[in-house]
Amino acid sequence: KILPLTVGDMKVMSIGFLLENHNDAIIWRGPLKAGVIGQFLTDVNWGELDYLIVDAPPGTGDEPLSIFQQLKGSKSALIVTTPQEVAAADVRKSINFCRQLGVEIAGIVENMSGFVCPSCSCQTAIFNSGGGEKTAAEFNVRFLGKIPIEPAIGTSCDTGMPYVYAHSNTQTAKILTQIVAQLVDICGPAENTGKTAA
Repeated sequence: KILPLTVGDMKVMSIGFLLENHNDAIIWRGPLKAGVIGQFLTDVNWGELDYLIVDAPPGTGDEPLSIFQQLKGSKSALIVTTPQEVAAADVRKSINFCRQLGVEIAGIVENMSGFVCPSCSCQTAIFNSGGGEKTAAEFNVRFLGKIPIEPAIGTSCDTGMPYVYAHSNTQTAKILTQIVAQLVDICGPAENTGKTAA
């Protein structure tokens, strides 16, 4: 069995962890991608999990298709987008992709929605705003919230400390906590569902 990296209560696995050189490019065709995804689902020692969250690349390619085909049990998709219209085009495709596969869409989250100044905590709209919310309304999908660009999130990722622990009193941490609370309500308590979010 492959042992995942553990951070707090979270277990994490990435193809990048298995590369001899972290600068190597991964150039794989569909069948090889599907095989590695299957290996991660069956050969990683996940132990007991509340939820399994799979971060897939944007769009409707081999990765999300393999994930949904290989995962057993109930599944939900959380679609994360940015405010620009060009991103909304991918969201529309992802929504139709999930509906064709019969996968429940838990909701849409708009990432990079404004910038939080580290000095004064004021928020400035860098991109057009509202693209995620507009698309959610267009397709009758839940809109779960907007996450601003927050420099401290990058710092937390670099240090390995979850942002919501290190900066629990910030507005962004409260937004993230509210989004997670909504997802738990939608997907159900972990002990009752065994759901997987992709």
